[in-house]
Amino acid sequence: MATASIFSTVNTHVTHLFNSSSPIIGKPSPSNSTSVRSMVSFSRKTLTPIRFSSSPADHSPAASVTSPTVEGITTRSKTSLKSRLHGGETLYGMFLLSFSPTLAEIAAHSGYDYVVVDMEHGHGGIPEALDCIRALNAAGVAAVLRLPENCPTWAKKALDLGPQGIMFPMIESRKDATKAVSYCRFPPEGIRGSAHTVVRASKYGIDEGYLGNYADELLIMCQVESAEGVKKADEIAAVDGVDCVQMGPLDLSASMGYLWDPGHKKVREMMRRAEKAVLTSDPAKGGAYLSGFAMPHDGPAAIRERGYSMVAGAVDIGLFRNAAVEDVRRFKMGLVNESDGEDSLDNGKDVDDEKYWSE
Repeated sequence: MATASIFSTVNTHVTHLFNSSSPIIGKPSPSNSTSVRSMVSFSRKTLTPIRFSSSPADHSPAASVTSPTVEGITTRSKTSLKSRLHGGETLYGMFLLSFSPTLAEIAAHSGYDYVVVDMEHGHGGIPEALDCIRALNAAGVAAVLRLPENCPTWAKKALDLGPQGIMFPMIESRKDATKAVSYCRFPPEGIRGSAHTVVRASKYGIDEGYLGNYADELLIMCQVESAEGVKKADEIAAVDGVDCVQMGPLDLSASMGYLWDPGHKKVREMMRRAEKAVLTSDPAKGGAYLSGFAMPHDGPAAIRERGYSMVAGAVDIGLFRNAAVEDVRRFKMGLVNESDGEDSLDNGKDVDDEKYWSE
């Protein structure tokens, strides 16, 4: 509804209210007509929408004195995942499969640069993802949503929540990647359904610069996680709009017949082939950044050294599992040692050397 229409409606309702035969209010007398005008004027002020904008064109000195929140939106473009990647940063993140807002907050306060809310393998849907995004946003950390599948319906619902990034699984060709990007763009550039005047991504319509900047802010990630995808990794990275190619070592190993051995020599060779294809592309000239998961045989430091710009080093469920298993082990080992009269709980073993993999 236009602002003028809102004001007209307010005037009509207020006039009707004070001209009615209500025994509580009744008609206004000439002596209180001034107060009626004041109420109408106050209503107009409170109904005036705050002018937020993330458009650089709106960052004039006049616009900068409207509200403290404007500064927050202005700063957003400087601290988004996309901007940080363009600035040469290597970002460290984790995957959230529990859909726990509490664990999302803990992850954010722990210092991760981003958290991937995983709707592909996690049990949660859109409502649960929204709770996690709110928790992450409140703690100042970027949220990326991984979709269950590469389709326009899931993309539309996910994007309307307002994540900084969106991850499409199982991209195997230029065609797949092009479709994924089209799901993220409004017509005529794409086929994304539009409700930008009311959805969370646009601050429920308050961010007037959303349509002008949404494409610049959103990080689009395409997963290459099959042998077929590796063959087309260079083409996928070159698709306009694809910002990151996310490697998927587990699905890749499965597609090659090594489900139980993701560290197999042939799988590693295939990974290197894909990595080279993506790293050869130049993000400044339409190419893509490389992102991926840490593995038991391929830790975060090794991935970073090979040129990955986004590294996911853990999964929330995996971290809790490791801690729980270790906690129980320590307790039960303590009982055994007590019964044996031994002082050491670990029998001389350095627990810190034992590594568990967060899938």
